[in-house]
Amino acid sequence: MTGTADTGDTSIPTGLELDAEALRSRALSALLTARERTALLTDSVDDHDLTAQHSPLMSPLVWDLAHIGNQEELWLLRALGGREALRPEIDGLYDAFEHPRASRPSLPLLPPAEARGYAADVRGRALDVLDAASLGGGGRPLERAGFAFGMIAQHEQQHDETMLITHQLRRGPAVLHAPEPPGPADAVPLPAEVLVPGGPFTMGTSTEPWALDNERPAHRCEVAAFHLDTAPVTCGAYRRFVEDGGYTDARWWAPAGWAMVREHGLSAPLFWHRDAGQWLRRRFGVTEPVPDDEPVLHVSWYEADAYARWAGRRLPTEPEWEKAARHDPVAGRSRRYPWGDEDPTPERANLGQRHLRPAAAGAYAAGRSPSGAGQLIGDVWEWTSSDFLPYPGFAPFPYREYSEVFFGPEHKVLRGGSFAVDPVACRGTFRNWDLPVRRQIFAGFRTARDA
Repeated sequence: MTGTADTGDTSIPTGLELDAEALRSRALSALLTARERTALLTDSVDDHDLTAQHSPLMSPLVWDLAHIGNQEELWLLRALGGREALRPEIDGLYDAFEHPRASRPSLPLLPPAEARGYAADVRGRALDVLDAASLGGGGRPLERAGFAFGMIAQHEQQHDETMLITHQLRRGPAVLHAPEPPGPADAVPLPAEVLVPGGPFTMGTSTEPWALDNERPAHRCEVAAFHLDTAPVTCGAYRRFVEDGGYTDARWWAPAGWAMVREHGLSAPLFWHRDAGQWLRRRFGVTEPVPDDEPVLHVSWYEADAYARWAGRRLPTEPEWEKAARHDPVAGRSRRYPWGDEDPTPERANLGQRHLRPAAAGAYAAGRSPSGAGQLIGDVWEWTSSDFLPYPGFAPFPYREYSEVFFGPEHKVLRGGSFAVDPVACRGTFRNWDLPVRRQIFAGFRTARDA
């Protein structure tokens, strides 16, 4: 893959063509949607569950709640609105870089009622700032097209996904409920793989108004032809890897992955266990048979990489994934989403915690890309083989700690979003990243091979 700066996504709407009131309405809707979800995730459990640490990998839910309010205060009230600090003494408590997750329960955190009151107070004042903001194409970068409000809505939704992971890790009866996604009977049979032709395409964006710094700028990439799975790898396919001794054969594993398997005694995806000859899993407080037709979840990058090797394939690179998801060879440009430039709808993708699981492989025919691959947005985050690195011409904005400090070989890129991701924080250009050992996240994968 080669990359050079480009502005080839100029046909994609920038948001700047909207008038100030339309932008204000868009920002308000995103903020309110995020807060409704935060309330659902925190009001569904009692104070004990809110303050408990359900895993050393995660914060107590009450930390996330106050952190959401604190970030909103820092960026919308102080940085954008020029307001005086409401609670400057708590800034350090809710600085994610100052305190690792495992140590957060020992901090003098705001108790649940106080955390809720603080977040509500900040929100009321933030809406006043929104009412007064100048959101057009001119003015400060934080205000332009409502970027700061979009950034904060995305931040809250990202923490809502984190809190949903905590709900999955907590023990006890189910407290969250949602309708079932499309099942196997609704899925459309697809060929095993599609051929994505080689050639250049435009990766990233310079025009998407709420895109974050690591998605920018748009640049030209050259990608060789390759074959890609039409759907994410299913539980049934992954079960065959497990039952073929995949977790006992060092041949398939990167050295660090094999060390992880041996150290922790891994034998299947997280939350799977075998009982009376049947594979079962725990999902949000319910134990159920592992569904063969559903994309596999809760596998680390090392597990995804090992499966791909076992299958005689490999993980796609990040540019390969984005080309398969966005490139329209007829129009000669990159789309916002696999299906086009229109925002996600329930017919196109499984997003927004509308369901509490992925849909069966082959679902959402209306969401397929020009390449013929499906479910590239929603259902499961998809591991790629790529390290998290900046694009050519990258510039940190509005702060280095969002992306820049994570660049390097320690983190692997995930693309596409999961059922737990809200549309405001999910685009064809959106980049997620995590350590290759992570299993608690809602991650799966699909495989590729050279043409």
